[in-house]
Amino acid sequence: MGPGAVAGLGQEVRDLGASNCLIVTDQGIMGAGLMEPVEESLKAAKVKYQVFSEVEPDPRHETVEACLDKLEGFKPRCVIGLGGGSPIDIAKTVAVMLANPGCIADYCGVDLVPKPGVPAIMVPTTAGTGSEVTPIAILSDEQEKLKKGVVSPHLFPKVALLDPELTLGLPPAITAATGMDALIHAIEAYTSVNATDFTDMLAERAVELISGNLRTAFAQGSNLAARDAMLEGSLLAGIAFANAGVTAVHAFAYPIGAEFHIPHGVANTLMLPAVMKFNLVGNVAKFADVAAMMGRELTGLSDREAAEAAVDEVMLLARDLKVPTSLSEFGVKEEHIPELAQGVMKVTRLLANNPRVMTAQDAEDIYRQVL
Repeated sequence: MGPGAVAGLGQEVRDLGASNCLIVTDQGIMGAGLMEPVEESLKAAKVKYQVFSEVEPDPRHETVEACLDKLEGFKPRCVIGLGGGSPIDIAKTVAVMLANPGCIADYCGVDLVPKPGVPAIMVPTTAGTGSEVTPIAILSDEQEKLKKGVVSPHLFPKVALLDPELTLGLPPAITAATGMDALIHAIEAYTSVNATDFTDMLAERAVELISGNLRTAFAQGSNLAARDAMLEGSLLAGIAFANAGVTAVHAFAYPIGAEFHIPHGVANTLMLPAVMKFNLVGNVAKFADVAAMMGRELTGLSDREAAEAAVDEVMLLARDLKVPTSLSEFGVKEEHIPELAQGVMKVTRLLANNPRVMTAQDAEDIYRQVL
């Protein structure tokens, strides 16, 4: 971690015993010039490389296969993911598919990947997904209009390399959406039924770092201290939710993200206040803690009032960051809600972590609140 850390990338590849690698990224990264320090480091370490830069937002299963097809005989001994959550998730899945049979769709679910892939190094350029430290990759299934997770310890990268200088050029809107995503990871990990003292410690620090620095990173994109704190907060939130799990906010975000192509961080932010309102009765004390972590003055408030204050705090933050606040802005209408709610109920992996049991009717009601 730290400013300039990307200069050590080539040596990290060498330390993994690799002399060549595949870099997985997207056109935005290429256009922003963020490949330059990566290539400089690899060349200095005499590491050969090939680049796949065709990762799209909300990447599909087919993107993994397209990347593998383009290798054309090149056999990478290491995979580098450079970018936000989408390139990182594709890099993680490509790395395992280089050593496993079939196609990635075969492995959607928990613990279905048979054996380790080639070693992977993740270099995040957003402070958002925390995917550089999780055993999870999310891919879009266009037929089912749903995002699905590949969950396996074989997806853990060998190295996470965090350089805040790579995030300095991030536009305000993306800073906002990705930063809110990281905050939501921390809040959901903290309130998950699988939370432990260990994950609570990480989630608490993540909420403090993110809520205390996100506005500055949004308003002053070149503020290196705020960018550094955001990357650290995203990392800690990633470790927290990799162990405790996220909850229903993500379950609501997946269907609207897959069908209406709402960016993941925005989809999560849209759903956060309504899902928190629903969930807070399941663990009032912990939601009250969230308000305190975010700096809310709680003197004289009951735990129930403090829990509601946590909802107010996340709404205020989203407004300050100018994140959209209604589903209708993205074309979602009343007639879409029953099918979207059914999509939520299919995400059983996440609903099992939720602090309150949810029905399909509850899911419809929550979506309607956000229309």
